[in-house]
Amino acid sequence: MNLAVGVDPTILVAALVVGYLFGTIAFGLILTKLFGLGDLRSIGSGNIGATNVLRTGNKKVAALTLLGDLLKATVPVLIFWRWGAPAAAFAGFGAFIGHLFPVWLGFRGGKGVATYIGVLLGFAPIGVLVFAAVWLGAAKIWKFSSLAALLATLVVPVVYLTLGNTMAAGLTAILTVLVYIKHASNIRRLLAGTESKIGSKG
Repeated sequence: MNLAVGVDPTILVAALVVGYLFGTIAFGLILTKLFGLGDLRSIGSGNIGATNVLRTGNKKVAALTLLGDLLKATVPVLIFWRWGAPAAAFAGFGAFIGHLFPVWLGFRGGKGVATYIGVLLGFAPIGVLVFAAVWLGAAKIWKFSSLAALLATLVVPVVYLTLGNTMAAGLTAILTVLVYIKHASNIRRLLAGTESKIGSKG
């Protein structure tokens, strides 16, 4: 991910910090408490993302969590677009890192799928369509949300590279590596045949 010549480093640092702070907003944790569903960290997988919120049985709160985790990446990306694509990319990366490693929660955050989509929406929206197509197709065939997300995040950087958007390709390649790291336990369960399928409460 090459930085444009002449970009003020101060702007890049500001984009990273502001993005990170946006990313640390734990919508899943906040909304489940607000709606009286308890502490999300003691439910299901303990993850603070929308997939685990869905395990509470409240689809409305899960949908709101998904939207919040998505927009908290899109908003800082759009804010920093005025300083160019590099600044927007730093803001998106910051938001993603903030979601994965929020300082307020001891750096134990979500797995980043919704926030990944939020970065795509703000930085290069065609990636959202690619992600959605791959995710829906994989989910329909194999019924695993985690596998669908892993395949979708793998395809997106390749598509950007094919289209000649090297900055988007570089940014999403880095995000994809982080998604895979955060999904290490899911990957192990997929390989062992013990991963929960879509609709499971486990």
